[in-house]
Amino acid sequence: MTRKALRILFLALIFALLPIRIHAQTKKGSIFRNKYKEENKELKARIDSLLKTIDDLHKDIILKDSLAQEMLSIYEENEDKSAAGLNPEDYSPELTDSLLNIWYLHRQVNADNVNESYDMDSVHFTSNVSDEILQSRLESMNSFITLPYNETVRNYMVLYSEKMPTKMSNIMSLCQYYMPIFEETFSKYDLPDELKYVAIIESALNPVAVSRAGAKGMWQFMTKTAKSYGLEINSFVDERLDPFKASDAAARYLEDSYRLFGDWNLAISSYNCGPGNVNKAIRRSGSRDFWSVYDYLPRETRGYVPAFVGAMYAIKYSKEYGLAANGVQMPVQVDTFEIRKNLHFEQISDLVGISVQELENLNPQYIKDVIPGDSKPYILRIPFNYTSAFIANEDSIYTHRASELLNPQTLLSSKPSQRETRSGSSSSSSTRIAYKVRSGDNLGKIAARHHVTVNQIKSWNHLKSTTIRVGQTLYIYSSSTPSKSTSASASKAPSATSKPATSSGQATTYKVKQGDSLYKIAKRYGTTADRLMKYNGISSKLKIGQIIKIPPK
Repeated sequence: MTRKALRILFLALIFALLPIRIHAQTKKGSIFRNKYKEENKELKARIDSLLKTIDDLHKDIILKDSLAQEMLSIYEENEDKSAAGLNPEDYSPELTDSLLNIWYLHRQVNADNVNESYDMDSVHFTSNVSDEILQSRLESMNSFITLPYNETVRNYMVLYSEKMPTKMSNIMSLCQYYMPIFEETFSKYDLPDELKYVAIIESALNPVAVSRAGAKGMWQFMTKTAKSYGLEINSFVDERLDPFKASDAAARYLEDSYRLFGDWNLAISSYNCGPGNVNKAIRRSGSRDFWSVYDYLPRETRGYVPAFVGAMYAIKYSKEYGLAANGVQMPVQVDTFEIRKNLHFEQISDLVGISVQELENLNPQYIKDVIPGDSKPYILRIPFNYTSAFIANEDSIYTHRASELLNPQTLLSSKPSQRETRSGSSSSSSTRIAYKVRSGDNLGKIAARHHVTVNQIKSWNHLKSTTIRVGQTLYIYSSSTPSKSTSASASKAPSATSKPATSSGQATTYKVKQGDSLYKIAKRYGTTADRLMKYNGISSKLKIGQIIKIPPK
């Protein structure tokens, strides 16, 4: 349904609802006025409900518009546009993953992004669970953090337990793998076990989360703070993304904060806004009581502790609300190996059989899919069922495709791994664009134009809805993207058996390797799969060792 159709529907309903009244008799004027007041009150409620329905439909249209534009941008990459724009052989795992990721991001905006839909300072959630039960549950679960039962705490309890079921199901699935790591870490420092829920508020347990301010990882460390707590950050390793080492640093940070403030509420708040802001709030309020300090904390920090309690409550009482893990798979058992030589994830994948994606999920700290073991020993984690295969092939893994994947030129030009490009947030290397809203713009169109999502624009600009106005300035963080003519050489160096691309009009030859597809090869050389098939007279099926000619540009 178009926006024009929505407006026509709205006007039609208004006219249908508004009663046409003729002059009332003077003697009965008072009676009629009272009657009209009641009718007007009922009419206003119905109109308000209608306006909300139309607003929801409008938001849905914007999201669909944005999704359509992003899908079209992928369509336009195929210059020949045969059939529906993408040939069957083009649907490689990488492309399918990209399409699913776009769909998932938009679905998340539509279904779970409730924090941006509600003003938690003024909203009042209704619940079928009585205040008496909520208060009793709060008191029984608060083993170390003391919070009174009030409207703010209650709203966050209802928010996490009732208003975001899909998101909580995702989080509960990830909890099965990550929470034992956190529990062991906090136990080592003799800290309250419940501090593990801070990671849910920070990142929803996304190990490669990146904030618009540049904080990274599940525990959202800024670079300076991370290094001060001993986390390594260089061209190949970012230990902020390592769930084990980052949680250890988070535990030490929270321990230091508690020693400073002597109160867990304030210590947890300082994790979000820093000890300086908490100290400032304490000075202004003249108190160290959390609720006395509450109004003096930065706006985005005020709800941090209540949100922490809300997440903890939702998980502890998940059965009562019908919340359950949704089946996101993480390995039950992992094995660790100490790597003392440079090693690329593709070398492991080729000989052991584990996918690069699985390796990235378990080892997110290696930001270019390379373990720089030549410099010092590093830990590799793989699912336990691949242990035997790794041990059996360990001697040959390090030499397999080493000249291609680990030569200095390839390492210097390596791009971030796929998971970083999928994280959906701005990074410190992003370029900030100031965009002025023009007539006819909506967030969907703007997002598609800059190859970002509606949710990202809302987050970067602190927008609570999709409503924007002409002349408004929006800030967009966009990584510089190479043009089609240069993206092939930047994405990956040709194999050792391939001749370098030339500008003399001669074809380049390429030897097919394990894991190759026409889509991958075409992207690497800035052409299309359809063009490769026509130029070589082949089908989409490839064989390892097969020689393919790359047509000149």
